[in-house]
Amino acid sequence: MTDAIHPFARLEPARVVAAVESLGFWLPGEPFALNSYENRVYLVHDDERRRWVVKFYRPGRWTDAQIQEEHDFLAELEAAGVTVAAPWRDDAGASLHRHDDFRFALFPHLPGQAPELDNPEHLFALGETIGAVHVVGERRAFVHRRQLAPRAMAEEAAETVLASRWLTDHQRPAYERISRGLIEALGTRDWPARELRVQGDCHLGNMLGRDEHFALVDFDDCLMAPAVQDLWMLLTAEDEGERQMQLSEVIEGYEQHRDFDRGELALVEPLRALRLMRHSAWLVARWEDPAFPQAFPWLADAGYWDAHLRELEQQRVMLDGTARWLS
Repeated sequence: MTDAIHPFARLEPARVVAAVESLGFWLPGEPFALNSYENRVYLVHDDERRRWVVKFYRPGRWTDAQIQEEHDFLAELEAAGVTVAAPWRDDAGASLHRHDDFRFALFPHLPGQAPELDNPEHLFALGETIGAVHVVGERRAFVHRRQLAPRAMAEEAAETVLASRWLTDHQRPAYERISRGLIEALGTRDWPARELRVQGDCHLGNMLGRDEHFALVDFDDCLMAPAVQDLWMLLTAEDEGERQMQLSEVIEGYEQHRDFDRGELALVEPLRALRLMRHSAWLVARWEDPAFPQAFPWLADAGYWDAHLRELEQQRVMLDGTARWLS
């Protein structure tokens, strides 16, 4: 696939402006592209100097019903007083719009900076924010969004990588062996029966705020999953003392709103393994999008795959061991 025929290649500034103005806005300036690869996201401001984030959804990824569940969840969170960017709706109540075969939505811009995960006050605030999201998230279930299915997701990721051209003849059998071990380990874990609607992708880029007030943004990957899915990426420290500090602050903040089942901490390393596998598979699957070779040129380097194999092997050993997170 070439740049000329990729769907997102048609999203030149004039088309972005025309899409937003089709909703009744007037944009006096040019759109500013934000750092997003799965979708295309732009910052715009209207003639009243209000700032908006317009997101164009990747064609073929989500159904309309899945996107609408994302929007409705955000509206439910906003109504409950949780700081999120719920999509703008027109007079008919529609939040998902179309222009020139693109589906898009308009969100109010939330200013702020990423949190510092070595700052106890930030960790407490993030736990508190996620706890507030989960109070709403457990009220009902998604009908159309995905449910966390670790073994199936890992199998899908492995198949994507093995079907690609990136692995060398030496790397391929190593990847097959290591991924098979991880898939088996994920399949034998006891995953909690209690799942709820979660943001699904709580990395630093999806948390914005100032001081001790933060919001979650970009619910594009929201799904049904255990609560720890939204917490484990906050636990980044390698030193045991610092790691326990992070865990303590996050859970204390979280439990301002709802109890956290400490048994879910046993899922931290399995979830890390799953994310490692899915990230590389995502890069492979999206390589024909012209933005990906520009942003991730190292994917074509055999050295990247050697490092990836070592990382996966470390996770496999971790899951085979008896180490567990302690509350």
